[in-house]
Amino acid sequence: MKKDQRHRAREAALQILYQWEVGRAEVDRAIETFFDLQWADAQPPADTLREFASSLAWDTVRRLAEIDALIAASAENWRPERMAVIDRLILRMAVCEFVRDKDTPQAVVINEALELARTFSTEDAVKFINGMLDGIRKKMEQ
Repeated sequence: MKKDQRHRAREAALQILYQWEVGRAEVDRAIETFFDLQWADAQPPADTLREFASSLAWDTVRRLAEIDALIAASAENWRPERMAVIDRLILRMAVCEFVRDKDTPQAVVINEALELARTFSTEDAVKFINGMLDGIRKKMEQ
């Protein structure tokens, strides 16, 4: 999958997770709703994009306890549930990729998370997410 397609898939996964978190939709339902009703492009998504986005959303939810434990261990005085929803979801997705996608360089995962934060959150969130992911990455290397 091309780089821009992979980024688009991560954007889709984030939007699916937002529906899951805020709308309390089941992940399967959020995936279906996003791709069938909310996909903004004129062309339907490529199968590889849909598969990557769906598996990233699913794996993030499936591994939530493990992911949130890694985030909480690196966040001084910040439990994941106290973070802004979008920032928390971006962090969760990136940590999920750290855990499941050993072939994807962690620097690429961090950069993608920062791009998502620039698009969907604030400049302060970009700095926060960068610091958090760098700390989590270092802890995972130990």
